[in-house]
Amino acid sequence: MKPLEIADKIKEKFQDEVLDVKEFREQVAVTLKKDRILEICRYLHDDAALCFDYLIDVCGVDYAGKKEKRFEVVYHLYSIKRCHAIRLKAEVPETNSEIDSVTVLWAGANWHERECYDMFGIIFKGNQDLRRVLMPEDWEGHPLRKDYPVKGPEKEWPGFQAVLDRAKRFKEFEWHG
Repeated sequence: MKPLEIADKIKEKFQDEVLDVKEFREQVAVTLKKDRILEICRYLHDDAALCFDYLIDVCGVDYAGKKEKRFEVVYHLYSIKRCHAIRLKAEVPETNSEIDSVTVLWAGANWHERECYDMFGIIFKGNQDLRRVLMPEDWEGHPLRKDYPVKGPEKEWPGFQAVLDRAKRFKEFEWHG
């Protein structure tokens, strides 16, 4: 099925949820309201004609000051069985930066949702393991937000010295072949 046909099926079933459909170089992005994202993804996953059985990626985007809703969560879906793809974008406001988790459909979403939470501070409701994945647990802030300080926090991260000490210990095991 062609991507625009998939977008039409989404518009037919969830007409009040679709905000925009854009095509560029034979790739289609469907922008959605966030409130029914799990239901929409379940439809795309379970419908026999669509069969989106593979979640390629979930990522975040920060449009600080450029859009009414500051964040977007972007889903790249693929059907191995049907050999077609679609991109979903769900708008997420800064004041209530929550969206439903899709881990019940694709277990691999866990890592991507954790990364998005870690880097942007977007909360995925229903994710049973929503904790930092790239930054240390005690890190303050979300580094991919547009308002994050370019030089990092003004104070030194408390775990920094421990990392340096560990690096020194591992240096003795380097191979110089």
